[in-house]
Amino acid sequence: MREAIEAAGQRLRALLPGLTDAVTREPSELPGWSRAHVLSHIEGIGLAMARQARYALRGELVEPYDGGRPARAAAIEAGALRDAAALAGAVAAALDEASAAWAAVGPADWSRPVRYRDGDLRTALTCWWRELEIHLADARLGPGPQDWPPELCHHLLDYLAPRAPHDLTLILAATDTEFSRRYGAGAAPEVTVRGRLTDLAAWMAGRAPRHPLDCLRPGAGSALPELLDWP
Repeated sequence: MREAIEAAGQRLRALLPGLTDAVTREPSELPGWSRAHVLSHIEGIGLAMARQARYALRGELVEPYDGGRPARAAAIEAGALRDAAALAGAVAAALDEASAAWAAVGPADWSRPVRYRDGDLRTALTCWWRELEIHLADARLGPGPQDWPPELCHHLLDYLAPRAPHDLTLILAATDTEFSRRYGAGAAPEVTVRGRLTDLAAWMAGRAPRHPLDCLRPGAGSALPELLDWP
């Protein structure tokens, strides 16, 4: 996983020199957020999870963000006001800190507890991977969901299982690889959604699939079901 995270970080680093004020003010894939908002969030989550690692290695627990979610939201808004050069420098510094913090974690450390979701260091590292890849796509600066590696897609389709509707048995079936996932059981009506693996992961993550997905109920096609909130 650390190799995948470093690769995603390098993709982001390669994009930072090309940032301009005009580019950062353009809309991202997230409603109401510019690219600057997304990059500011990547900076913040990278530092927050690195903080989890630093404290865990000292045997201490700390919240990801001082001040909780309100402080996180305020930091994103304030960070998004920076010019392109300042924003790029801050994101690069956050990537450096994240790399250094996670490089210090040894094989015997992964079960150390963290405050983030009352999990452990592996939980926090997985969060950083997930957030980095998803929001890099949200920034609309190059890589998109169609570029997500299979390992990330499989993780997302597991992690986002709570988004599956409770009144259905949702079956996801990839058309470009041997993958299927069943959410729910019992007598609930079955709905099958078919498409490329990256498109299935994008849809479950609330992002637009690159290619259309097919949705089938017994005997007929139908619209895609509404997904529940993120876990």
